Amino acid sequence: MNTHLHGLYAITNEQLMLEKDFFRKAEAALSAGVAVLQYRDKSRDIKKRLSQASKLKLLCDTYDSILIINDDIKLAQEVDASGVHIGKNDQSISEVRKTLGKNKIIGVSCYDQLTLAQDASRQNADYIAFGSFFSSKVKPDAPKADLELISSFKSDHSTPVCCIGGITTDNYSPLIKAGADMLAIISDIFSHQSNEEIQNKCKAYSAAFK
Repeated sequence: MNTHLHGLYAITNEQLMLEKDFFRKAEAALSAGVAVLQYRDKSRDIKKRLSQASKLKLLCDTYDSILIINDDIKLAQEVDASGVHIGKNDQSISEVRKTLGKNKIIGVSCYDQLTLAQDASRQNADYIAFGSFFSSKVKPDAPKADLELISSFKSDHSTPVCCIGGITTDNYSPLIKAGADMLAIISDIFSHQSNEEIQNKCKAYSAAFK
């Protein structure tokens, strides 16, 4: 699956994507080159989460994109998502792998810590995520990551690297140059309202990987 983990990685946000606009915004992004879409919803509305994730799976299949579920292994199984994204307080990679099977993607948040990334790679994570690289409106208190993390990790590991945190079309270039395989974007895509604005942003990011 690693060969597909390259390009724009968009993450849903319930504040920026109200229910009435949720699927319109998601489809606008997917239609404009999103390689990976992560469904992230921290609410306890199980019915809504299942409904949204199920419909996103259909949309991702339509646009040949990867659907990743944030933190919820059961939901990933229920909708047959491509995989899950986990953090340091979630189940271990081996436990998740045992539950989901060898063909599903497991992404791991490694924050600003090289040792976490190295350990995740040794445990056969499919990709690791570093960040926050810039000030983030979504997670303002997230630890700040340094560009050297990317190059240091990539010098010894082939596991794809996803960068996250305050990334915009004005500041992403150094991340690509340092070796980022994916850019995870939330606000700079989904804070826009019109389909055209969302699509233009996605096309700009996608072009950086061509």
